[in-house]
Amino acid sequence: MKKTYPRILPVLLSVFALLTLFLSGSIIFDLFGLRAKEGNYVLLVVWANFICSLLYLATAYGLVKMKRWSCKILIVAVAILFIGFAGLILHISNGGLYETKTIGAMIFRIGVTLVFTFFCFRQLKKGE
Repeated sequence: MKKTYPRILPVLLSVFALLTLFLSGSIIFDLFGLRAKEGNYVLLVVWANFICSLLYLATAYGLVKMKRWSCKILIVAVAILFIGFAGLILHISNGGLYETKTIGAMIFRIGVTLVFTFFCFRQLKKGE
């Protein structure tokens, strides 16, 4: 069990990253008709998610290699998500169109990224 535990976090992070990459990339590049199905998306939020998906993949690689910089990348991802969320709030306050599910999705994504960050620090501390 001790050998599999360090591998769980990078796998979960990779799955989350690839799902995020697919969904945000499909909207940005208008793949599979997902852009039309999303309704009133906020492009800043989609780009923030897309960039974070790449950061998640880099972090997963760093965790496999037990590199200390992995957690720093997740902190950058959290910062990007907070900036994206602030942009969403500004967009909404200026009367821009949006989907209400976007607010919940951003809060969820920030929370999940914070949980990944916590476990990243924990895993690297145990690995020392």
